[in-house]
Amino acid sequence: MPDQSPRIDNAPYLSHRHGGLTVEGWSRAGIQSYWRIPELRIGFDLGAIPWDWTATATWFLSHGHLDHAMALPGLLARRNMLKLPPPVIHVPAEVVNEVHRLLDAWRALDRGTQSCTVVGMSAGETVELSADHYVTAFVTAHPVPSRGYIVWERRRKLKEEFVDLPGAKLKELRESGVAITADVSVPLVCYTGDTGPAGLDADPGVYQSRILITEMSFARTEHEREKIHEFGHLHLDDFADRAERFQNELIVVAHVTSRDEPADFLRMANEKLPPALQERIKVWGAG
Repeated sequence: MPDQSPRIDNAPYLSHRHGGLTVEGWSRAGIQSYWRIPELRIGFDLGAIPWDWTATATWFLSHGHLDHAMALPGLLARRNMLKLPPPVIHVPAEVVNEVHRLLDAWRALDRGTQSCTVVGMSAGETVELSADHYVTAFVTAHPVPSRGYIVWERRRKLKEEFVDLPGAKLKELRESGVAITADVSVPLVCYTGDTGPAGLDADPGVYQSRILITEMSFARTEHEREKIHEFGHLHLDDFADRAERFQNELIVVAHVTSRDEPADFLRMANEKLPPALQERIKVWGAG
């Protein structure tokens, strides 16, 4: 069951449901980014923490920039106030010590408890969410240590050699002890956080996930892609260049620069991207 907490208007967020999963979040470049998949009981980044997300106890932080991480002490203090158990916070492995020092400083300032389990994630490492789901990490392209995350679902699939057999024969084989199925892993959700193009290309699961949540910080033609990439961000043209690679059913693009509005990005995306990609892209906050 999804996490349940009473709704108190505070940090804003939008919702979109696709394929049995709900994407909740809000993201603008340099302001705040925070996301949640309630059915999986996980969140990504903590630029703010809506009140009704407080019960979510498993978080994956893409990197340490303030607009993606500044609500971490607030989440911990709030959960302590509500007598909820300490959450588990996954971060890039390189910054684990810095996160602990941050929490030590907040304990001294607040005279309160900052309890959590901090787990460092390196590329290729796996975290179990449940018997059915696990998360892997990959390196993204940003000026500070950064990770993207892919949520995988375990499924049982009929082995290829048995696909064309009738049901009665399959039953006979199964009852005789023959293993007619095999475990397969399906990428459900990918979250890249802030990244340059190398982050998109770092793991095949980015393009294969049912839902991809990523950034598109810039879209205007006058914005220089070389400089944008240097600062670890994506331009609309990066999506156009990779149009044939996206196999995702839904691509959520966010982190729009504060100089423009999501509606402007949607218009530019519809002008530049091929129709087959347009229909799968959702510019977060546009319409």
